[in-house]
Amino acid sequence: MAIAPRLDLRQSQTLVMTPQLRQAIKLLQYSNIEAAAFVEEELERNPLLERDEAGDGPALERAAPDQIVFADAAPADAVEAANAGTLPSEGAAPLDTDHAETYDAGGVADGAGMLGRIDGRGGDPGFESDDRGIDDLEGARRPLREHLGEQLRLSFADPVDRMIGAHLIALLCPAGRLTAEPAAIAAAMLLPLERLEAVRGRMMRFDPPGLFARDLKECLAAQLADRNRLDPAMQTLLDNLDLLARRETRKLMALCGVDSEDMADMIGEIRSLDPKPAATWESQPALLVVPDILMRAGPDGSWLIELNPETMPRVLVNERFYARVVPRARKEERVFLTERLANANWLVRSLQQRAQTILRVAAEIVRQQDGFLRHGVAHLRPLILRDIAEAVEMHESTVSRVTSNKYIATPRGTYELKYFFTTALHGNDGAEHSAEAVRYRIRGLIDAEPAGDVLSDDAIVVVLRREGVDIARRTVAKYREALHIPNSVQRRREKTVPA
Repeated sequence: MAIAPRLDLRQSQTLVMTPQLRQAIKLLQYSNIEAAAFVEEELERNPLLERDEAGDGPALERAAPDQIVFADAAPADAVEAANAGTLPSEGAAPLDTDHAETYDAGGVADGAGMLGRIDGRGGDPGFESDDRGIDDLEGARRPLREHLGEQLRLSFADPVDRMIGAHLIALLCPAGRLTAEPAAIAAAMLLPLERLEAVRGRMMRFDPPGLFARDLKECLAAQLADRNRLDPAMQTLLDNLDLLARRETRKLMALCGVDSEDMADMIGEIRSLDPKPAATWESQPALLVVPDILMRAGPDGSWLIELNPETMPRVLVNERFYARVVPRARKEERVFLTERLANANWLVRSLQQRAQTILRVAAEIVRQQDGFLRHGVAHLRPLILRDIAEAVEMHESTVSRVTSNKYIATPRGTYELKYFFTTALHGNDGAEHSAEAVRYRIRGLIDAEPAGDVLSDDAIVVVLRREGVDIARRTVAKYREALHIPNSVQRRREKTVPA
C-alpha cells in the first residue's frame, strides 16, 4: 500500500453559531422585561434604530393580514384561514443574513397584535370586565426603623432611654426579634438590666406590636396583651406551643381548663397573630405579572389569542438617515453605519420571528388544553415538550425556550406556559391522566372529607383507582406533601376541635 499525498472533495453540512444567532436564541428565551431591556440597550448603541412612538394608536388593535395564524380551524373558518395566509416556516430566513430588510409598518416588529383562532367554548368574551387600575396598588410604607424611631421620640423623654431604644432598634433581625440577649445588651451598654427591660417592655407595645421579643412565645404574648387577651388560659396555651403544633388539642384543653368551643376560639386567636411582624411590615407588594399573550372567546365560541402589544418592543430602522449620510461619509464611518444597519435589520427580524414563534407555540398549547380552559384543572391533559414540538415542527429546545418566562392571560387566570406541561399517570383502562389533575383531585377529596371520616393515603388510593387512576400510596403521599397538606393523623386531631 503506497503512502502519498492526495486531494479529496467532501461535502458536509454544519451549523455555524454566529454571535447574532446566539443572541437570537437568547432573545427567544427572554421574558418581556428582559427583551425590553435588551432593546433599550440596542437603541442606545445603534443610531439607525428608533423607537416607534406612533405605535400606540388604533393600528395596534388589529394584526397585519400576513400575521394571522389558525390552528385546527373549523371547516367554516378554512376559507378565512387560507385567505389570511400562514406563518413563514421556522427555517425560512436565517437570522444572521446580511441582506437589507425594509421596515413593515404595522407588523409584528413594531408591536402590532397577532391573532390566532383556536376551537373551544366558554370564557369571558373580552377583557373589558377587568376594571383594575393603578389605584388598586398598595401605597409604599415608610421603613420600619424610621417608623419605630418616630414612636421612640414620642414615647421617651429621657436621653438615656432614647439611646437604649435606638440601640434596640438597631439590633432587630428581619423577623423583628432581638439578635442578642437583654443581659448581654445591658452589660455592653453599662446599664442595669432592669432599666433596659423597662424600655424594651414599653417598646414591645409599639406599632406593630410584638417587636423586640426574644422568642416566638414572647412575640405572641405581646400581641395578645395589646389586644387585652392575655389571660391565664391563653398564657398556658403559649407555654405549650409544641402541643399546638402537633394538634394535640385534648391535652391542651386539659391543661388550659377550657372546653372545645373555648379552645377553638383560642386557637383562632393564635392563628390571627403575626409571628414575624417586621417581615410583614417590610414585605414588598406582590409584583403583577404582565402576560405576553392575551386570550378570549370569539363570537362563534372559538378561542382568539394575540400577543400583548404592551409587551412587544416596537422599533424601526431609519434607512433614510443611512441613505442620506453614507454617500458623504468617510470609509471608516461607512463601515460603521453599514454594520449598524445590518444589526438593526437583524433585530427587527429577530423580534418578528420571536413573536411568531411564541404565538405558534401558544396556539398549539391552547388547542391541546381546550378541556382545561372550558372545564377546569380536572380536565388538564398530560402534555410534554415533544408533543408541541412535533405539532409546530420545531425542536424541543426551541419550545422549551419559548415557554420559559412567558405568561398567557386566560379566562381562568394568568398562567405560565410551563404550567400546561405535566407528566402522565396511567389509568386502569389504558388512558392517561395529568399529574396536576390528580393533585387537584387529591386536594378536593381531602377538602370534602368529614371530620369523623378522615381519609388516609391508602383510602385516597382506593378512591383514585376506582376512578381509573393507577397510583401508588407513596405517590399520593408525595403529592399531598407538595400541597402542604398534613397527614390523616394530624388532620383528625385538627378537625376534632374546629378552629
